[in-house]
Amino acid sequence: MPTMDADVIVVGAGLAGLVAAAELADAGKLVLLLDQEGEQNLGGQAFWSFGGLFFIDSPEQRRLGIRDSLELATRDWMTAAAFDRPEDHWPRKWAEAYLQFAAGEKREWLHAQGMRWFPAVGWAERGGAGAGLAGNSVPRFHITWGTGPAVLEPFVRRVREHARTGHIQFRFRHRVRGLNITSGAVHGVYGDLLEPSAVGRGESSSRVVVGDFDLNAQAVLVTSGGIGGNHELVRQFWPTQRLGPAPAHMLSGVPKHVDGLLQQQVAAQGARLINPDRMWHYTEGIHNWNPVWPKHAIRILPAPSSLWLDPSGKRLPFPHIPGASTYDTLRHITTHEYPYTWFLLNRAIIKREFALSGSEQNPDLTGKDWRATLRRAGKAVQAPIQAFMDIGEDFVVRDNLRDLVAGMNRLVGNEALSYQTVEREVLDRDLQVQNAAGKDAQLAIVRGARALLSEKLIRVAKPAPILDPADGPLIAVKLNILTRKSLGGLETDLEGRVLGVGGQPLAGLYAAGEVAGFGGGGYHGYRALEGTFLGGCIFSGRTAGRAIAQAVR
Repeated sequence: MPTMDADVIVVGAGLAGLVAAAELADAGKLVLLLDQEGEQNLGGQAFWSFGGLFFIDSPEQRRLGIRDSLELATRDWMTAAAFDRPEDHWPRKWAEAYLQFAAGEKREWLHAQGMRWFPAVGWAERGGAGAGLAGNSVPRFHITWGTGPAVLEPFVRRVREHARTGHIQFRFRHRVRGLNITSGAVHGVYGDLLEPSAVGRGESSSRVVVGDFDLNAQAVLVTSGGIGGNHELVRQFWPTQRLGPAPAHMLSGVPKHVDGLLQQQVAAQGARLINPDRMWHYTEGIHNWNPVWPKHAIRILPAPSSLWLDPSGKRLPFPHIPGASTYDTLRHITTHEYPYTWFLLNRAIIKREFALSGSEQNPDLTGKDWRATLRRAGKAVQAPIQAFMDIGEDFVVRDNLRDLVAGMNRLVGNEALSYQTVEREVLDRDLQVQNAAGKDAQLAIVRGARALLSEKLIRVAKPAPILDPADGPLIAVKLNILTRKSLGGLETDLEGRVLGVGGQPLAGLYAAGEVAGFGGGGYHGYRALEGTFLGGCIFSGRTAGRAIAQAVR
């Protein structure tokens, strides 16, 4: 065996890698932390996130009168996941372990490290198709005060403290191309040294190779992320039997360097890659008017009031309403081969119900500015949303419906929308808001949501006619498919050990975070309940870090 350069090599300096490195260094291990990007990208995709975390029966929920339990959350998770394959053994075990974590020590452990949460709990993936079908029964999306950067902060702090004492050594611009394996045991990595790059966080960096490296350790932990920035790989694994053909036009919710290439190489060297056809792509993507990476898209986080129309102007069939079930609505759109869909709403709805995913789209929350955050309850549309209304290429804003439909057709360059069709859909909906009850299932979801105080006060608009001039102007938003997360990944046991094709652990090799499907090779199954991606990175990174610390002597 070659000389060891460290006790452990962690490949990937995103959230999972930072958590694991911090745990390893806490245990006195010498860690090399490698990343193909520069130090300016420390923290990876978590930096750009909204900072949502999934908790069960939290103090924030209880203060709002939300009754949650491990039993209810487990039922919601397993219904959404719909595990149905023999290879779902470890993903199911990871899901069960994570639910225990989310209902137990997760919040206390993160709170002790300085994390705090916005008092209103979000209701993502609210379902609506039935009690026994996919969706969160109650709000569980806890927005971290400070968004994604604040989720990273405790672990960045811990890692930098260990770097100052020498227990962690950074190796930026190290692109790993493969594993060092001797007699079946993984003991290191090799790859390319890339030239220094001063581009901003998330921007495409140089791929000029200026050297190579070969590093060895007692264990290797892979935390290299997913495949969402690599549309070629997304298309390769796209499940056409379930979702129809991959859309011809897709936007990217992650930078280009989120390419999945190391995951593929690790699989080529004997690791078992499972469920690569399970993906989490959003249906509400809009072109970023100020892009950082190629095809940069922002996801709208909608509440349930907007009308969702197909390219002809017909309303999507219930339960395909905003914020209900991402996977099921994606399947409806892609199997019908819609190149885009539309939200139709007005100023009153967009002011109350639109949020934009991403730390940079929420400067008040990210900057921990209570004064600015409280202005969300005022009369003005939030500045980031107003910017999209003013200059976003997917937005049409008009004072009347006929002009709006004409503008929508001009935007897409065809006459697919019939004014009569759109008018009938809007009028049919508006007639149903004149009474406290009615037969419109989407409005029933809206009214039910407003029974919760936080939904009524700051998230869900009071049912009112879309065509009411007092709530104008009218707004249409062209929606695109947005690539984001991989739900499958390298198969791991409950210690984070990577399994080979025969189901046995590959000695010395571990994986955590998105590269491992956030645990086990896909602990979400087919659907995520949201707030579970950052949490999955934290939980799997902590689990693997602690297990490696016990295994390495």
